[in-house]
Amino acid sequence: MAEQTAPADTGAPPGAAKPDAAVVRDALGVGVAVGLSGVAFGVTAAGSGLDVVQTCALSLLVFTGASQFALVGALAAGGNPLTAAAGAFFLGVRNAFYGLRLSQVLALPRRVRPFAAQWVIDETTAVTLAQPGRRSARIGFTVTGLTLYVLWNLTTLLGVLGAGALGDTDAWGLDAAGPAVFLALLAPMLRTATERAVAGLAVLLGLGLLPVLPAGVPVLLAALAAPGVLWLEGRRRGAPDRGPVGADPRGEDR
Repeated sequence: MAEQTAPADTGAPPGAAKPDAAVVRDALGVGVAVGLSGVAFGVTAAGSGLDVVQTCALSLLVFTGASQFALVGALAAGGNPLTAAAGAFFLGVRNAFYGLRLSQVLALPRRVRPFAAQWVIDETTAVTLAQPGRRSARIGFTVTGLTLYVLWNLTTLLGVLGAGALGDTDAWGLDAAGPAVFLALLAPMLRTATERAVAGLAVLLGLGLLPVLPAGVPVLLAALAAPGVLWLEGRRRGAPDRGPVGADPRGEDR
């Protein structure tokens, strides 16, 4: 597809402009804040039994924090590696849907898209879609992606190397670092009642099934919360308003 020149529809008022410096500042803030949490991933991965090469390869090649934490968390709980990988995979599928939207907003040349795809994650999507035009969207995506990728990989290395100096990571309670970081990233995204309902039901499914199913499987089944809530929401919106019991739909009492 040829590169488009029309302004991106990002939800901002038509004609709105944002200085490049402001976009860079916001993107750096997100990239630095989230990138530093790679330390927690490195420590958690070391505690789950992964070595330095395996841990760093996950950050370099997978580069999606939630999926990485899900994988090492399942392994740390004694889960089957295939089940852990499946849970991480399904959690990362959301990035494909982000890519569909970002491809329209950024309209990058074909030769650049395979490289840009590596940076399609929650944070770059949020920064990109917050911009009022295509130029600022591209700047936000690039600065956020580059900053986060570099910092995440550096801090992952620091974390996995530092885990050896800590000794027994379980004694420090660092197994809670991954879920804590994930919740910190997720909470600001739950803006609507439907999103909060999906998150709440997913938590109930995950915690409820955790004692009876192998590690990693509850994460997979918790994904059923999304279609379940959306189905109920569709039923609620599609149901006619019948009014009080015994009332005629035309407004006349029977």
